[in-house]
Amino acid sequence: MSKGIGITIVLALALGVTGCSGASHPSGGKQKAGTVVHSCGQSLAVPQAPRRAVTLDQSSTETLLALGLADRMAGTSYLKTSIAPRYRADYKKVPVLSPKALTGEQLRAANPDLAVASFTGLYSKDRVGTRKELKDAGLPSYVSAVDCPRHNEPGMTPFDLLFKDYENLGRMFRTENRARKLIDRQKKQVRRAASVREDVKGKPTVVWIYSVFEGAPYVAGKGGLPSEMSRLVGAENAFDDVDEQWPEVSWEAVADRDPDLIVLGDLSELGQAGDSAVDKLRMLREDPLTSKLSAVRNKRVLTVPGIEMDPSVRSTHTLSLLADEMKDRGYAR
Repeated sequence: MSKGIGITIVLALALGVTGCSGASHPSGGKQKAGTVVHSCGQSLAVPQAPRRAVTLDQSSTETLLALGLADRMAGTSYLKTSIAPRYRADYKKVPVLSPKALTGEQLRAANPDLAVASFTGLYSKDRVGTRKELKDAGLPSYVSAVDCPRHNEPGMTPFDLLFKDYENLGRMFRTENRARKLIDRQKKQVRRAASVREDVKGKPTVVWIYSVFEGAPYVAGKGGLPSEMSRLVGAENAFDDVDEQWPEVSWEAVADRDPDLIVLGDLSELGQAGDSAVDKLRMLREDPLTSKLSAVRNKRVLTVPGIEMDPSVRSTHTLSLLADEMKDRGYAR
C-alpha cells in the first residue's frame, strides 16, 4: 500500500460520515522522523520530501510555485484573485480542486501527503477537518507562521515570519537553496522599501480597507502585515489601537481617523459587492462623512491586489507600492 493511498483510507475513516478521528496511520508512527518542522504548535515529521502537497488557499499556492514546486502539488484551492503572471504557467500544471474553500472529501480525493495553508481557520470541522484530525489520520498540516506569532520567537515581524515559512517549506521539500534565494531577494526588497522611512516628514497615517461586507468595511488593525508595512515606510496604521488584525468598523470610524492615505484591496474576482477596489472607492465617495476626507477629495488612494494584504509571496510588491506612494505624495523627500 502506498503512503498516499494509506492516508486516503485513514482520512476517510477520520473525516467521513462516522465522524471518527482517532484512526492511526498505517505506519504506526514508526517511520524515521527525517525532517522535523514546527508549525503552529505541532511538530511535523516529514520522512521524505512531499510529492502530493495540497494548498488550501491562493497565498500558499503561490508560495509553493515561487519555490518551484509545481511538480510536487496534487491540488490547489480557494482562488481569491488572478494568479500572478510569473506563476501562471506553473499554476496550469496543478489541478484546481475547488475555486472556493476545500472540503474534507475534496482533500481526500487528492490523495495528499501534506496540506499547506496560510490560516488556521482553513482547518476546521466544516472544511477539511481540524489539524488534530488530519494528524491522527497521518497527514501533516502546515500553517503560515504569520498566523501563529505566539509559537515563534518574540519580536519577529510579520515579514520575519513569512521568511520563516519559506525556510520551513524549503526544508520539508528539500529545496533549501531555492528558499534561501527567495528569502534573500525579498529581504532586499524590504530594505529598499524601508529606506524611504529616513526621509519621511512627520508620521502620516494610513487606513487599509480589505473588504466591505453588508456595507461595513473591514480594515487592518494591530499586528498584521499592513501594520508592519506602514511602520517600515515611516507611516502609521490608523487602526493600530484595535487589537485585532482585521476588525469590522464603520465608515464613521474611518472618517474619525482622517487618514493621510487610504489603501484599498482589490478582490474583484470574488464577485461580491464591496470586493473590488472600484466598489470601495465608490462607497468612500458616497458616504456623507468619508466623502469629505482630504484623502478622498485629493485622491490620495492607493489600490493594491487584496491578496497582498495577507501574508503572501507577493506582499513585498505592495510594500514597494506603498513606499513609492509615500514619495509620490510628498511624505518623503
